Amino acid sequence: MPFLELSLIVRTEQQPGAEEALDDLGALSITLQDADAETPDEQAIFEPGVGELPLWPTITLHALFDEHADRRGLSAALGELLPWLEPDQLSFAEVADQDWERAWMDQFKPMPFGRRLWIYPWNIEPPVDDGLVIVRLDPGLAFGSGTHPTTALCLEWLDGLNLAGKTITDYGCGSGILAIAALKLGAASAVGVDNDPQALTASADNAERNGVADRLALFLPEDVEAEQADVFIANILAGPLGELAPTFAAAAKPGAPFAISGILAGQQDELLQRYAEWFDELRVDSREDWVRISGRRRG
Repeated sequence: MPFLELSLIVRTEQQPGAEEALDDLGALSITLQDADAETPDEQAIFEPGVGELPLWPTITLHALFDEHADRRGLSAALGELLPWLEPDQLSFAEVADQDWERAWMDQFKPMPFGRRLWIYPWNIEPPVDDGLVIVRLDPGLAFGSGTHPTTALCLEWLDGLNLAGKTITDYGCGSGILAIAALKLGAASAVGVDNDPQALTASADNAERNGVADRLALFLPEDVEAEQADVFIANILAGPLGELAPTFAAAAKPGAPFAISGILAGQQDELLQRYAEWFDELRVDSREDWVRISGRRRG
């Protein structure tokens, strides 16, 4: 069935109250978007830092209501609940229903990374080829499908390692794609860490689909056990990567290869200096406007 979409443009500090008001009015769903999307002022937010919920300076809230909802009544009620609301902050549109999962699946195609690793959407049957390593993926509501340059950089790095029998920690696991890829590439076990419980759910589901759930342990940051991994990887953002460098160093065994990504070009110099305290053989690889730093934990 079609829906009535109410769009509300607010500042960051107005967002909690506006979202609560829309929820009180019976919104079926509420999504947040950069109000400057598709303009020169657009700001990308791909994966929040641990313990963070970054938002744009100006936000558009899209709330779906039943197609027969009273537009005038909704406007009046919002005016009472949000006294600061101006008429030009509010708009309505009719949106057709569609199979959102199918729309995503139609855009997500099989993708190769490195020599043998392939990421396949769950709805496409991969070829039978013993020379390929296949990860079947449904990102769900979590970050990480392989389509973003940071994820691609990390997958290519994993494909180039000898992971046979190794343990790996994936910090900021999102959909679980990196940890699952490592397990499919021969790692003995993996730990996935994420600050979003929804990401842990997506990771668990994808691990089950790929037959590696018994080898993947998932934790919130505050619950992760203090163990050192043979391989360490983190795909988050430059800010938390800098803050968490000592934590990451403690989580990697001496001599362990490591990689970090989620770094915009131009942000790498500060991180290289930061990580040089604990890691050797540092190198930078890039794809589009994004960077991966890799190296080895000092013994």
